[in-house]
Amino acid sequence: MPHDARCAIAVMAKAPQAGQSKTRLSPPLTPHQAAALSAAFLRDATENIRLAARTASIAGYVAYAPDGATHLFDDHLAAGTGLVLADGTAIDLAGINGLGRSLLHAVTSLLAAGHESVCLLNADSPNLPTRFLIDAAKALAAPGDRVVLGAADDGGYYLIGLKRPHAALFRDIAWSSARVSCQTLQRAEKAGLETVLLPKWFDVDDLASLHRLADSLTDAGDGPYAAPAVRAWLLVNGAALADDSAHRSAESGPFP
Repeated sequence: MPHDARCAIAVMAKAPQAGQSKTRLSPPLTPHQAAALSAAFLRDATENIRLAARTASIAGYVAYAPDGATHLFDDHLAAGTGLVLADGTAIDLAGINGLGRSLLHAVTSLLAAGHESVCLLNADSPNLPTRFLIDAAKALAAPGDRVVLGAADDGGYYLIGLKRPHAALFRDIAWSSARVSCQTLQRAEKAGLETVLLPKWFDVDDLASLHRLADSLTDAGDGPYAAPAVRAWLLVNGAALADDSAHRSAESGPFP
């Protein structure tokens, strides 16, 4: 992994495993289908980072947990993707818990590896426009300290970018709530950090958002990343989504 790349972009992820991945999508998906979808998300996210690295000084990573799980990522990542442990065990600060510990662990480790900045990316937006990653890396390359934030439609964020391990951005955050991005911006303002906002995007963590993703991959235009691994998964497993849609329509009757 080229540590001379100015910006490290790491996907926060757990290894795809049946019964442990995309559980909110099972049913209608089987546990194995859900794990395969999770693997497709990882492939597309890391390939998207690799594509962005053609334009900006970026190194791609997966920030993973638990410790000892590196072999479970074999064959699921873009070539050249590094792995960095981010299980939160290296962080013991008051008010920083759960996901916040893992995020700060990843930032600290990647800065220590020699990168000038770090972006942490969720694993649930496989069609994220590549230009968002490029814009984040370029914003962090400019002189001065700042935070880059890509807010998600559900109130969380799909990307956070930093040049320093600002623990305040992860302290006392209501993780998994609709307040995450708002609270993070408040912490940044209180710390006197300049904030660069990326356009909003969406996460895929339930059936409705998976249908939205499938629709976006058929739309014309060059905005979203093409997500070829997800497209391939849909070719094999799309019938499960179609059957579920037909079932829900039949249950709702002829009126909206």
